[in-house]
Amino acid sequence: MNRKKKVNETLKAKQKKMNAKLHQSNKPRYISKAERAKMAAEAAANTQSDDGQSEQTQQSE
Repeated sequence: MNRKKKVNETLKAKQKKMNAKLHQSNKPRYISKAERAKMAAEAAANTQSDDGQSEQTQQSE
């Protein structure tokens, strides 16, 4: 009986892993704290450079 139970457990575990691979998660990808800080700094730099460019175009007109 133990051998039969063990075989069934391994087969069920394999099937469970295959099903997990088929179904994609809706959860967003994890972004580390350092990565978030880096992205925020880049966004701040982009907005500052955009503001500087818009001011220059307004002055030239």
